[in-house]
Formats: sequence, C-alpha cells, structure tokens
Amino acid sequence: MRWAFSGFAGFALSAALSWTACAPTWAQAPALTLANRYHPGIDLGAYWVSEKLDGVRAYWDGQQLLSRGGHPIHAPSWFTQGWPLEPADGELWAGRGGFQQAVSTVRQQTPDDAAWRQIRFMVFDLPAHPGSFEQRMTAYRLWVAQRQQPWVQPVEQTPAPNHTALMRRLQEIDRAGGEGLMLQRGDALYRTERSNNLLKLKTHEDAEAEVIGHTAGRGKYTGMTGALRVRAADGREFHIGSGLSDALRRDPPAVGTWITYRYRGLNDSGLPRFATWLRVRTDQDWQLPGGSAAPAAMPPTTVAPR
Repeated sequence: MRWAFSGFAGFALSAALSWTACAPTWAQAPALTLANRYHPGIDLGAYWVSEKLDGVRAYWDGQQLLSRGGHPIHAPSWFTQGWPLEPADGELWAGRGGFQQAVSTVRQQTPDDAAWRQIRFMVFDLPAHPGSFEQRMTAYRLWVAQRQQPWVQPVEQTPAPNHTALMRRLQEIDRAGGEGLMLQRGDALYRTERSNNLLKLKTHEDAEAEVIGHTAGRGKYTGMTGALRVRAADGREFHIGSGLSDALRRDPPAVGTWITYRYRGLNDSGLPRFATWLRVRTDQDWQLPGGSAAPAAMPPTTVAPR
C-alpha cells in the first residue's frame, strides 16, 4: 500500500489529525466487554474459543458504526445498508496481517469505496441481548445470516480444548500470521467491563508507550536513530531498538507519538523483557489502564541507553 505522505512521522501526524477532525461529532464511547489475559488453570470446559482478529473494533449502535473510543466510522452507505436497530459488537478486518490497511481505510472521513470492499465486519457479540454467550452466539449468527451480505461474517466459535491442545492451536494461528486466540465463557452475560468472562491468548504480550526521545545510532546506524526512548502508561521509561527497520531509523516516529510494542513478560525491575517495535498507534482507539490520561510528552531529547 502506498501512503500519500512524505515519511513515517507525516503518516502518524496525518492519521491523528484525521481522527481529530471528527472530534465535534464523537458519540459517547460505547460500553463494551473487555478481555483479561488467559493463564493456565482456568476451567476451559466453560469456554468457547475463536481467532483473535487484528483489526479495528467496531460497534454498530443501530444507526452508525462507532469505534471503541466513540469515533464515528464513515463507512460507505452500502456497507451498513439494511442493518437492524439491534446493536452488534465486532471487528472491521482486512485479513491476517491487514491491520494497517484496516486502520487506513476506517479512519478516512470520506470513505474509499474500493478500500472498503476489502473490509469485513466480523460479528462476535450482541451487547443488548439478555442471554448467555451461547445464546448470543446463536443470535449473532442469525443477525449475520439475515443480512445476506458477504462482507458481514460471524466469528466462528468452537468449544475450548484442554490447555495443551489450546497452546497447539495458538502456535498454528501464529504460524499462519494470526494474532492469537479469544476465549469466551459460554454461560456469561454481556458485561461492560474487563473480566474473566472474556480472555485473550497470544504468543507475545503487547502494550502502548509514548515516544519521548531518540537515541543516536552507532556503527552501521551512525547518522540514524539507534533506539526510541519511550514512556509506558505507568510512567516507566525504557528503550526500544529491536524491530526498527532502516526506514524507521532514518525517519522515526516523532516525540509524542504513541506506539505499540511486543514483549515477553517483565524483568525484576518491572520493565518489559525483549521489547520490540510493532507499529504506531494510528487508530488512537485504546484506553490506558484505569482510564488514565496519556502522560504529557517530554521535549525532544537524545538520551543514552541505560
């Protein structure tokens, strides 16, 4: 995909501005169910499992599509034509590895018809339905079937296997380019909070941090960025150098940009182990732990690695 911007920083700024431009028409952020992390020992016999889709979460409120943060999503009229008043929770998805494509399409104020034809609305719940998840699962499949629109699809659910088989399935999804797995408790009502009724399982954990500086590169990276100095939502600061391409090192995300990184647990000091660059958060539709505000950006600085 080609971007109509001169560099990475320009893309991030343009994406942020495009969301900001619609601020006066934001609806209230929808109350959605949120996932905890899976851990061994959970009674898997009570759960259904599906693939975790790496797209843009979208909520149909009966009149329009809203993002998780309450941003109106400007889909073409044909995309939602004939949708009912009953709300639906799902993911606008461009396929495995298509996160940036989905974000680029969904954030446009004037919808790109050709781009939207590559997007599917993957329905995985009906928030207003009074029944258990197993009852809602039957209902959302009917919600989709009644649309008779190929771009509206139900997320497939299967009974969760034992832990060993679950981990084997996770590895298969990972090798195929998927993001991970979601587990939904079958007897649970739709709860608009984070709970163990909904669990996520990935080979890597990920989190967000704000770029607060750039470290000068050394050796083959002389004259480029060696690492990004970042601040996590809890205030801890660290560096991310792994995963940065040469293009990113030449044109790094600007101070104040929020990024997503992957890591493998925490070390004894509480900092992420093996933090690796993943992408810039262009959708701006995530929430910090506890609903806190993002910490203010520090002035540009060059710092030495700790």
